[in-house]
Amino acid sequence: MSELLRTALYDLHVELGAKMVPFAGYAMPVQYPMGVMQEHTQTRSKAGLFDVSHMGQVIVKGDNFETAALALESLIPVSILGLEVDRQRYGFFTNDAGGIKDDLMLANRGDHVFVVVNAACKAADIAHMQSNLTGVTVTEITDRSLLALQGPAAESVLATLDPKAAAMRFMDVATLTLAGVECWVSRSGYTGEDGYEISVPSAQACALAKQLLSHDDVAPIGLGARDSLRLEAGLCLYGHDISTDTTPTAAALNWAIQKVRRTDGDRAGGFPGADIILRELANGADAKRVGLRPEGRAPMREGVLLFANADDADPIGKITSGGFGPTVGGPVAMGYLPTTLATNGTTVYGELRGKRLPLTVTPLPFTPANFKR
Repeated sequence: MSELLRTALYDLHVELGAKMVPFAGYAMPVQYPMGVMQEHTQTRSKAGLFDVSHMGQVIVKGDNFETAALALESLIPVSILGLEVDRQRYGFFTNDAGGIKDDLMLANRGDHVFVVVNAACKAADIAHMQSNLTGVTVTEITDRSLLALQGPAAESVLATLDPKAAAMRFMDVATLTLAGVECWVSRSGYTGEDGYEISVPSAQACALAKQLLSHDDVAPIGLGARDSLRLEAGLCLYGHDISTDTTPTAAALNWAIQKVRRTDGDRAGGFPGADIILRELANGADAKRVGLRPEGRAPMREGVLLFANADDADPIGKITSGGFGPTVGGPVAMGYLPTTLATNGTTVYGELRGKRLPLTVTPLPFTPANFKR
């Protein structure tokens, strides 16, 4: 894997027996000897430690927070200016067709906006910001790693290193001292569980990871379980469930666009694709992302075509993410259906190995979220 980039934890992953695979240009652990199923259960029941250092960390800074926030609002249809200090929220870049260029996290750090973007899109995202934002500087942080500690034991584990971790609420951001190192920490994550994302200087990342892993309740978790956890949590994977061809309304992400950015709001529009997105927010989209539960035990995975009836010739949609949900105890999937069929309880059919098998439209998430509000 010499052609692949390595995170600061690469040697630790190998030492721990991880199976390494290419992912977004990096060599990343897909699983450890524990196996995906047990890693998934470990995170749901205790705590799991994830290396997410492949993701992009960016600081957008102007004369003050307002300057940076308003600049970013020209590319992102959420209220960034409305973020309180040391709070973060979910957002996305859009294109002129109303599609999603990438999804991301945004935090108000007092005098700047801290942005975390997806690994596969980070070069394009940074170029997008640098080309289109005026009056601000866009700086990629290349000397920090990113760890995620997720699960019901995450609070008690992290509080042993800095008691202030316990006082944080979901989507709070703070600077904590962990193992003697200044870390930028958010109470958030990609599993549906309570937990934290920790930006740590890369030179100290391995030492911090080892200290967290020394706790009886923590185990290392790879990309395989990360995917099954986020699928059960009903969370989108960029390039699969959302893309440049998917609008926020079709993706069931209306909740992420605050009233102030919508029609008649004080800062309505002003972002790429605003005319399309605002119209769909008011009137709905033709298709919608839904949860799907296949009957039986066989998972239906990405790309499976969906049909309104078992004997129809033409598909009406497709699965964008699918697999076995260990917590659910059966197969789960997400996909897109015409809005007229995107009603909970509706039966559709997926083509699997030449057979049409039923799936039921099901509310998301499949597993209830355990965030600390």
